Amino acid sequence: MISPTLPFELKAALDGKLQGFSRTDAAQRSQKISTTYRAGGGSGTIRSEADALAYALARMPATYAAVAASLNALTEIAPDLVPETLLDVGAGPGTASWAAAEAFPSLQDFTLLDANATLSRLALELARDSTRLAECRYLPGDAGANLAQASQADLVIASYIIGELSEGDQRSLADAMWTKARHALVVIEPGTPAGYARILALRQQLITAGAFVAAPCPHEKPCPLTAPDWCHFSQRLPRSQAHRQIKGADVPFEDERFIYVALTRTPPESRASRVLAPPDLGKAEITAKLCTEGGVATTKVPRRDRAAYASARRWRWGDAVLSES
Repeated sequence: MISPTLPFELKAALDGKLQGFSRTDAAQRSQKISTTYRAGGGSGTIRSEADALAYALARMPATYAAVAASLNALTEIAPDLVPETLLDVGAGPGTASWAAAEAFPSLQDFTLLDANATLSRLALELARDSTRLAECRYLPGDAGANLAQASQADLVIASYIIGELSEGDQRSLADAMWTKARHALVVIEPGTPAGYARILALRQQLITAGAFVAAPCPHEKPCPLTAPDWCHFSQRLPRSQAHRQIKGADVPFEDERFIYVALTRTPPESRASRVLAPPDLGKAEITAKLCTEGGVATTKVPRRDRAAYASARRWRWGDAVLSES
């Protein structure tokens, strides 16, 4: 399991770029970019080096934490997955590649795709002195077009990208990414109802194409949740002083809400139920909402069952709970 905090090499590279960089200017640029994303826009507003750095300072920590949590879930269910090649689709400043390098020491070859040339330059600068990513390849231009030219990879990751596309382009990209994924595909989106809907559509499309769900679902059946409920998770991460200044935040941490799906070519050897919300720790019992192979279940673990209770006390939102079967 890898930490949700940025690895030392990445943090050092970002800190180096911060020298002489105005926090006030970064905060203003970050706010403008965030407003564009919330309005349904993409990375087109990131045009200058300062824009790219402001975006990275504001969003890289949370994006990294979400990708790290998603990859942790995949490695827990598929411990035998040992990818050597990575394809990072919509890579931006390279966040998912850094997380994958931490999660999989076996990775040797990193290919990144993104349409934003400014973000690609920043990604290469941040990776320049990395022991793992210094030799990464960045293919600029439209990811959909370049994906057809890219070689297959053991692992394909797309983080916070499909929401920038039309519904038809989302379906096309999903098919293309699955074609390029030799062993596994991981897609991460914001933990909003809209992000959940996009993940559900991609999940069903690729199950139909032969994919198996490793995480977070313990099955390939339709999602058992009904509106207004939706599946999403939360990862807490610490905020640096610079991060707090840029975000205009007082609290020393951030909670990133996200949703993901990890798909594999072969069925998982074991299935795990998933904790769908923070468990309720009562005086007499622990109550947890779980997604199981049979659907959503409310599980109660009494205090008198000491071993089970001690185990359930460690459950956190998003955790896998191995099925007894």
